[in-house]
This record gives sequence, structure tokens and C-alpha cells, in this order.
Amino acid sequence: MDLSFLKDEYVIGLNKIFIGFKKFAFYPKYYVSVNKKVLEQSQKDIQQLNCIKFLSNRIGDKVKKSALTHIINTTDFIDDFSFDIEQGLQEGYTVTYAALQIGFYLGFKTIIIIGMDHRFSYVGNPNESNILKGDDINHFSNQYFKNQNWDNPDLRNSEKYYAIANNIFRKHDRKIIDATVNGACSIFKKMDYKEIFLRDKCVNS
Repeated sequence: MDLSFLKDEYVIGLNKIFIGFKKFAFYPKYYVSVNKKVLEQSQKDIQQLNCIKFLSNRIGDKVKKSALTHIINTTDFIDDFSFDIEQGLQEGYTVTYAALQIGFYLGFKTIIIIGMDHRFSYVGNPNESNILKGDDINHFSNQYFKNQNWDNPDLRNSEKYYAIANNIFRKHDRKIIDATVNGACSIFKKMDYKEIFLRDKCVNS
């Protein structure tokens, strides 16, 4: 999938998106990571990102606050959806949920999701910590969690929080659109990304 059209958009990149920068040909304006394992494994890469970063306080004192780096409390925040991320943020079993709350706080009226992982192959129970031996077949790069520790996904609870976000956006006359190609999540309204971002090109071609 050619994602170069995103270079002209406001993009919130998640977790290890930096692995694909050269391939994707765009750079995000914002970056979000709340998973402790990702934060620890990617500390140097995250520090080098030249964009506005929102990181969980799970990172401890490894990364300091700065003009570009915001450390947010996600470890003991109990509300289902945060309207003020300065007070804390609900992780909701997935970094995508964290990013939806941040997007809401930043004032975006429409959030379009592209490339949302919602189909995984793993051994064990949801939320269980495991070593992913060999290539990672669950993400856009086989290096994503290759031979590294990761937490098994919990799709049931992820969908619970996605539904919460979807309802809140609707109540505030905002919307979330899932433009993931062949996406497996059924919570959000579906649209073809080409109809959203490449409409003029499609009409003129």
C-alpha cells in the first residue's frame, strides 16, 4: 500500500512506526506509545523522533519531558475516556485507543484509521507476555517484535474501548472512520482510503 499521500496530512504514528519511515515516505506530526515493552525496546528511536510525542509514564525517567515530549499518566487513570489528557489517559488495551483520546483532546473532528492491527496469530492467552520467536507476521514489518517480548493482544477488550470512543465522538458531532484495507475491526464506520484521500486523483485518472 502506497502511503506517500499521508505526507500532506496530520498523522498520529503509533508504537514502532519508525521502522517503516523509508518505505512509507511520510513523517508523522504526532507520535503515541503507551506500552511499556515498546517504550523500553524503542527508547533510542523514540528519542530521535522529530515530532510531538505523547508517551506513557511507564517509560519512567528514561525519557524526559521537553517541548516535543509529553509524558502522560496512564498507569492509574480510571476513567473510560479522557477529555483532558493532562490529567491522565486510559490505555484501553491498545495504543490506538490512547491515540483516539489524544486526537479528541487536540480538537480533531474526524479521525481516519489506516493500518489498524486487529487480526493476530499468537500462542497463549490475551494480555499474556511472550517472546515472539522468529519473524513477526502480525505487523507491517517482520522485524517489529522479532525475537522480542510482547503482550498478546486482547481484541475483545480493545473493541469494548473502541465502542466507547466511537460513541463519545458521535455525541460530540465528531467521527472515527476505519479506512484500513481488509480491516478486521467492525466497530467503526468503514470507508475506502482512496475515496477519502485520493478522490481527485481517482476522478482525474
